[in-house]
Amino acid sequence: QVQLAESGGGLVQAGGSLRLSCAATGRTVSSLVMGWFRQAPGKEREFVAIISRSGTYYVDSVKGRFTISRDNAKNTVALQMNSLKPEDTAVYYCAASTGVMTTDRTVDYWGQGTQVTVSS
Repeated sequence: QVQLAESGGGLVQAGGSLRLSCAATGRTVSSLVMGWFRQAPGKEREFVAIISRSGTYYVDSVKGRFTISRDNAKNTVALQMNSLKPEDTAVYYCAASTGVMTTDRTVDYWGQGTQVTVSS
């Protein structure tokens, strides 16, 4: 059983930065496909970024602003978010999959979520 715990959310002004962290227990992050999803009020949960053995992938709206990374020694995955915009406001979820991760339906494990609010 994999457990994921996010931290690092908060309130930031537009143009600012936040760093989210996800600590995994039960399996090593290097053996999983790890990702971040987000859900804004009234909207469906959407893919943000993933990291796997084949590389990193981002939704177009965050390319060039967000960076996903993995620290195998600490068994954590981070999402560095720069140049934040009000439309980035959402609950951000850490996700893990033992196979491919293409949509939220292919996620095997979820964190509890952390709120990110970007003020204009």
